Amino acid sequence: MTPEVLILFSRKECCLCATLEKKLLNISLTNLNPPIALSIVDIDSEEVSKDIQKKYTNEVPVLVLESNKLLRKIELPRVPPRLKEDLLLSWIQKKLNILLKLS
Repeated sequence: MTPEVLILFSRKECCLCATLEKKLLNISLTNLNPPIALSIVDIDSEEVSKDIQKKYTNEVPVLVLESNKLLRKIELPRVPPRLKEDLLLSWIQKKLNILLKLS
């Protein structure tokens, strides 16, 4: 089964982006139900469509779940910047439970 993908739209020299990226890299997203793979995308990269750049350029960091189960991308609510790593993992799991109707 293909894992769900959590996309972090980020930007160089963005302290909030760097902090969230570090936290996401330090937690075990594969331990979530379902397991999650992380993809970090620079919003200013040429690979990012103009529509996505326009939508998120003033909003980074932005988390988007690319759901293979739901066959669509879902923007997650903004992560509280002071959320510790252990609480970030449970925060993501709660969002997955709601979005994917897990129990």
